[in-house]
Amino acid sequence: MDDQITGSTAAEIADSVRGLRERGTLRPGDALPPVRELAVRLGINRNTAVAAYRQLAGAGLVISRGRAGTLIAGAESVAQEGLADTVLHDIASGNPDPSLIPDPTPALSRIVGRPVLYGEPVIDAALEAWTREWMHADLHRDDLTICVTSGAVDAVERLLAQALMRDDAVALEDPCFLASIHTVRLGGYRAVPVPVDDEGMTVEGLRAALDAGVRAIISTPRAQNPTGVTLTSERAAALREVLADHPYVLIIEDDHFSLLSPHAYATLIGPQHRRYALVRSVSKFLGPDMCLALAATDPTTAERLALRLSPGTTWVSHLLQRLAHAQLTDASARTQISTASAHYAERNAAFAAALETHGISTSSVDGLSLWVRLAAPARTTAERLMRRGWLARTGDEFCIDESSPASHHLRLTVHDLSDADAARLIDDLVAAQR
Repeated sequence: MDDQITGSTAAEIADSVRGLRERGTLRPGDALPPVRELAVRLGINRNTAVAAYRQLAGAGLVISRGRAGTLIAGAESVAQEGLADTVLHDIASGNPDPSLIPDPTPALSRIVGRPVLYGEPVIDAALEAWTREWMHADLHRDDLTICVTSGAVDAVERLLAQALMRDDAVALEDPCFLASIHTVRLGGYRAVPVPVDDEGMTVEGLRAALDAGVRAIISTPRAQNPTGVTLTSERAAALREVLADHPYVLIIEDDHFSLLSPHAYATLIGPQHRRYALVRSVSKFLGPDMCLALAATDPTTAERLALRLSPGTTWVSHLLQRLAHAQLTDASARTQISTASAHYAERNAAFAAALETHGISTSSVDGLSLWVRLAAPARTTAERLMRRGWLARTGDEFCIDESSPASHHLRLTVHDLSDADAARLIDDLVAAQR
């Protein structure tokens, strides 16, 4: 196979590999020759071989495994959030409790109005005014501009696309939210992992990522998924100090748990930072099917983002925007959101306390799930739990570098378990550790 790869330019080499893949000579999982070896054999500069592999990676035809080499990509499925089609008791979904999502029926009659036509403002005026007040209370920036997108993932994808080119580096928390990992990979960007500890993104990790040339940072200020960690004010101040010398690096804060979090919002966005976006989805408290997120950005980012949100197929329905505004300003709906916040905190805290009595700890302080530390490898424990009727999610799925050592964490969604089921799960988890 090595002898069949030909070409003297990056484009020719990439086209040669693509042809071998299409003819079946190269199959998913096959390793390409190391860059240095290929360069020597073809008599080309090493940088030309590197550029060819980057083209292939950007097109999704190969996967870089670092020291493990470059492999031909397959059509294998990737981990996704949500319910699984299974007979097992699903504690892996990461879903909110549907009974705690406000019923939109009372608000529907209040949102009917004249039709919105092409060329009108993309964001509903009432929702924009409410959001500006909400965001300004936390960011204290007079330059912020409000945008609306079809959910947080859509916002992140568009924000990266307006600021980056293929192969640009993006700093991601490690372990990381699944959708952020997929968005960065599918966009052709390079993920640079920044470790997360009990206070949030580490200062040393962020400094190393900036030294590596990242052009964007995706951070979760509250209820980081999967760890449940919330950024402390002390850590946020230390991170802002590091970022003070990098005002044009795009900071994207995904504050997905905003109204449900009992913790104060702390931010990486300093008062002089030039490129930023605070994104708040309504999915966790108004329901995933709302598919709506609000973003507060600097004017330049907002202008670029607007080009990707022009009226037409890319706008967010004004009926949906009016419905979100009607619920967000409704006293009974806000009371139910507060009830949901207390429910998640209380149920997770009770489960974590019960685990502690068995010597099993969790770093989670916020969110819909718990990040449980294990003595045994997570995959081994998950397999044993499966035999006992439980479907759990291992920490391996949230690792940015797939060649990382085996995870010793499970992410468990337990807030909707009855007391009896919670007790049974704890017993089974303890037994699976033996």
